[in-house]
Amino acid sequence: MGGAERLRSVALLAAVTSLDGADKATLAVNAGSLEHAFGVSHAGIGLLASATALTGAVFTLPVGALTDRVNRVRLLGTSILLWAVATALSGAVSSFAWLLAARVLLSAVTVTAGPTVASLVGDYFPAAERARLYGYVLAGELLGTGAGYLVSSGVAALGSWRLSLAWPALPALLLAHVVRRAREPARGGQPAYIGGRAAPGNGHGPAGARPHPGTGTGSARPRPGAPPVADLAGLSFWQAVLMVLRIRTVIVIITASALGYFFFAGVRTFAVLFATQHYGLGRASAGLFILVVGVAGVGGLFLGGRTADRLLDRGYVKARIIVPVLASLAAPLALAPAIVSTSALAAAPLLALGTALLTAPNPPLDAARLDVVPPGIWGRAEAVRTTLRTLGEFSAPLVFGYLAADVFTHDGLKWAFLVCLAPLVGAGLLGLAALRTYPRDLAAASAWSGRARES
Repeated sequence: MGGAERLRSVALLAAVTSLDGADKATLAVNAGSLEHAFGVSHAGIGLLASATALTGAVFTLPVGALTDRVNRVRLLGTSILLWAVATALSGAVSSFAWLLAARVLLSAVTVTAGPTVASLVGDYFPAAERARLYGYVLAGELLGTGAGYLVSSGVAALGSWRLSLAWPALPALLLAHVVRRAREPARGGQPAYIGGRAAPGNGHGPAGARPHPGTGTGSARPRPGAPPVADLAGLSFWQAVLMVLRIRTVIVIITASALGYFFFAGVRTFAVLFATQHYGLGRASAGLFILVVGVAGVGGLFLGGRTADRLLDRGYVKARIIVPVLASLAAPLALAPAIVSTSALAAAPLLALGTALLTAPNPPLDAARLDVVPPGIWGRAEAVRTTLRTLGEFSAPLVFGYLAADVFTHDGLKWAFLVCLAPLVGAGLLGLAALRTYPRDLAAASAWSGRARES
């Protein structure tokens, strides 16, 4: 793949995640207007958010299986077209019940983005560059969320909540057309040049290349009890899920990722409220404060992916595990004093650093997951991870809110934020276990891919 085509592929996948982020922002911006329009309380908005999250968790699993069996760009393009329809319906509903139905439909079709984007990343980009390029793709979600807040707020101020809720339908229509015209890459993954070298005979590099230390050689074999290569695409959904869950590195990565997203989801829910109450900022100033800090999160995605790939190129085979471990363990050290401080000016640089460290693990972890999973089940592996991530995001606001309101009687949000730093430490400690399992699982997946190319 040439440089121009690679850039187009990155931009295309980033646009998909950006649209997803923008659409989620519209609900947050219009929550107050929806309560007034349909006569519902905060609980009604909570029900709307929870129902859509649970719908996404349910539909992600079958979509993952579909991703591994059909043309992915057509699947993604069709789902984005339905995405546009559901978004438009959200702005045209006449009752809260119909709004709930429209948002549930929207959630059911948007989940296609997770498995298809992950699978396409694996087949569009060489393994040695996946963490860096994955960072650009994931940055689309944060940038889209920020743009969604700005555009939706502006449209709501100039027009109505209906237009503010429905405007993503137009870019969705355009994106659906572009995606459906994109190239469907051959399945099996781009060559994996690990540390500038590759295991000979495994289909992941030039003939005669030296094996990377710790990756094994061409004699590496798939795990005992695994199905033949030819049967990989034909595995039933649950067979594929069980196969994914037998890969120890995947279990660690999925759990660590879910813990990180748990903290992020809780903070995202209460960030503006915390900034107004704890730092004494006005609502507009708090929103700008959060936006500035959020920019550091985009930088963290770039830095995490680029650092892991550079270390990998220098021969550190475990770089995609080491970088997330260090970032997850360091994030609480930056965030804790910022949470304790009552000065927004003093807290801002620490929050920016902590946010960057919070997002930095995601690109290398996502790339590492592709490294250790056979390409034929990438979609289903991502579906498992997305489901667990969604459940974590669903529970986070409830846990944060319960701690802030019912456990701590003074400065509830501050103590809730501090207590919930523990999952980040847990994510880092879990990653230590993957330092031992990653090289072995990488060798097994590489051998499997080599056999698949030969069969």
